[in-house]
Amino acid sequence: MTELNDGKPRKIKSARPYSFTLEEDTTNYGTYVKGGIVTQVKQPKVLNFKPLREALEDPGDFLLSDFSKFDRPPLLHLAFQALDKFVSELGRFPVAGSEEDAQKLISVATNINESLGDGRVEDINTKLLRHFAFGARAVLNPMAAMFGGIVGQEVVKACSGKFHPLYQFFYFDSVESLPTEPLDSTEFKPINSRYDAQISVFGAKLQKKLEDAKVFIVGSGALGCEFLKNVALMGVSCGNQGKLTITDDDVIEKSNLSRQFLFRDWNIGQAKSTVAASAATSINPRLNIEALQNRVGPETENVFDDTFWENITCVINALDNVNARLYVDQRCLYFQKPLLESGTLGAKCNTQMVIPHLTENYGASRDPPEKQAPMCTVHSFPHNIDHCLTWARSEFEGLLEKTPAEVNAYLSNPVEYTTSMANAGDAQARDNLERVLECLDKEKCETFQDCITWARLKFEDYFSNRVKQLIFTFPEDAATSTGAPFWSAPKRFPHPLQFSSADPSHLHFVMAASILRAETFGIPIPDWTKNPKMLAEAVDKVMVPDFLPKKDAKILTDEKATTLSTASVDDAAVINDLIIKLEQCRKNLPSGFRLKPIQFEKDDDTNYHMDMIAGLANMRARNYSIPEVDKLKAKFIAGRIIPAIATSTAMATGLVCLDLYKVLDGGHKLEDYRNTFANLALPLFSMAEPVPPKVIKHRDMSWTVWDRWILKDNPTLRELIQWLKDKGLNAYSISCGSCLLFNSMFPRHKERMDKKVVDLAREVAKVELPPYRRHLDVVVACEDDEDNDIDIPLISIYFR
Repeated sequence: MTELNDGKPRKIKSARPYSFTLEEDTTNYGTYVKGGIVTQVKQPKVLNFKPLREALEDPGDFLLSDFSKFDRPPLLHLAFQALDKFVSELGRFPVAGSEEDAQKLISVATNINESLGDGRVEDINTKLLRHFAFGARAVLNPMAAMFGGIVGQEVVKACSGKFHPLYQFFYFDSVESLPTEPLDSTEFKPINSRYDAQISVFGAKLQKKLEDAKVFIVGSGALGCEFLKNVALMGVSCGNQGKLTITDDDVIEKSNLSRQFLFRDWNIGQAKSTVAASAATSINPRLNIEALQNRVGPETENVFDDTFWENITCVINALDNVNARLYVDQRCLYFQKPLLESGTLGAKCNTQMVIPHLTENYGASRDPPEKQAPMCTVHSFPHNIDHCLTWARSEFEGLLEKTPAEVNAYLSNPVEYTTSMANAGDAQARDNLERVLECLDKEKCETFQDCITWARLKFEDYFSNRVKQLIFTFPEDAATSTGAPFWSAPKRFPHPLQFSSADPSHLHFVMAASILRAETFGIPIPDWTKNPKMLAEAVDKVMVPDFLPKKDAKILTDEKATTLSTASVDDAAVINDLIIKLEQCRKNLPSGFRLKPIQFEKDDDTNYHMDMIAGLANMRARNYSIPEVDKLKAKFIAGRIIPAIATSTAMATGLVCLDLYKVLDGGHKLEDYRNTFANLALPLFSMAEPVPPKVIKHRDMSWTVWDRWILKDNPTLRELIQWLKDKGLNAYSISCGSCLLFNSMFPRHKERMDKKVVDLAREVAKVELPPYRRHLDVVVACEDDEDNDIDIPLISIYFR
């Protein structure tokens, strides 16, 4: 519809993935045929805010965070007005633990409330106002971190006009973090320490528990830095009995510095955990911290052994991947340790409390897997810049890392390499040999002009010839087997590019590609390369052969295909032919000839890696009429940078540390804990009680996923079976790892009855028990007396 090509934004309704209805009369418009491209445009919104004086009297709707406290914001709105009046009259805040001051504040609040008429609060919760008075003087780190994140984001919104501002009052409390037992007023008295504010709210006993805690923080990136700062300021693990262990196997990169605030420029390349630990001790010199550089996983169970896990108080996850989270979750489940879990994604964040016997574990529920773009979409039918960048990153690694590595593998041991390829005899082996031969024969570079020729021909291949072949195989009017147009949404019909050395983006791509090609071949890069005029002269010398499309070209269109390689009946013959050609080619190479594979590094702006990837992606985007992106946006997508900002990170860690008070105090119920999802962009805050674990009942017993049954003194198989029988459970199968120790169906297994379970595991399952291991786990399948299967907990046999 040509009438829609004026570029003005239009309202739509009933949007589907590839169609929508316009909110306007299109009766007199031309007929829509196909090929229309639309872009969603967010329209600005104007918000009007009341002056503070008016807003205090008429606050309007409050932004809620916890629906179990929907009546709380009006009361807190009143409480803060009462506090302002208290301070203006007495020139000070209420004293912690002072009943007199608490009653004075309650009285002021009651008087203000009476003067509000219809807007008054129906029920004044004096217990809550008493807590409010006791804690009014204190500044608590977790609250400061949590509100700091929100306020920081609001400042960014005010400066940028991006995202919806908080409209207009937001009140938050975490009264459930307070100790469960009533405290004597002496508990709140200052002791002239840096923790006096915290003591005035939580009491001296809980402060001692914080200081003596043995905490394990897994990860010291964005979340880890925030957690370290928080625990150092709270005094966690700062006592004589306390210890904080932090581990991270990563090193500091330049891109980390925007949000991992304990790191500085001069720390780039150093171990994250060591630098973060050193920075944390500068915040609080009394912090007893040990920094390790180990990944937490099955391969490091000699470092994080049974004794380590048994001696810690709780675990805080500061991880950036699900697999590591699931492993830590399983360890916490096994050793029955609290796990405080959190994560961020841009302006979004979430927290999850995993508390032994109270809540379900982290692995009990899973997010659906992320959708990957089909291989054919990425390679032939891209319809957004992400597809182009995914393809560009793949081509970069293929050309500059994988192919040179394959060449070196061949040259290092030609006989072994070619033999393994011949034995494989598949499409992958054929592709590997073709790439190596092409690199050493047709595309071999000896001078920098050869590198320019290679880059210019790559441009022609990628952005002209391949597109010409594609539209020859599938013309614009092509139809599918069902008769539908082949080039229908989301496919975009492409157009080949005509190279021009006068186009700066064409020339920049050739420059970046030729410099990186020269690097892989160890060829010196002349100074004139970066002079556009001289480079253009060198590029224009390249002879580009004419392209003739192939009639039998195979182009992948199957969305379920996972590889571009297609098997051929004569792969073995082709492989033998390639090996002969490679041997002839190798004889012409100088002795000791090797290539230098280039590993993609996104953070060095001088290495031309992102220049080449952005060039590849943008030229391809131009083929398909997809909007191009700048190098920074390309780096964000191709570098697979998970968007992380300091505001949501600070908020998430503050919320977790409010629950850390509950964990270290002990005695809190399920309803005291909170799982949170927040989106600072909307803004949205959603808090809820954690989900309890599933309970299995049998006779007068019950258990959950948190339970583990323990047998000491290494019993025999017969003793183990009898122990279960006494519970009304008939064991019919006992296994260790993937090996069966006992099954009631096998008569010969009855000969094992008087053998010790651990000895049997060593003998039958070939289990090796290292010196740090004190027990062995067995999985037992049981039935009750009615032959119903009963899921029982894991059984641990202790032998030391």
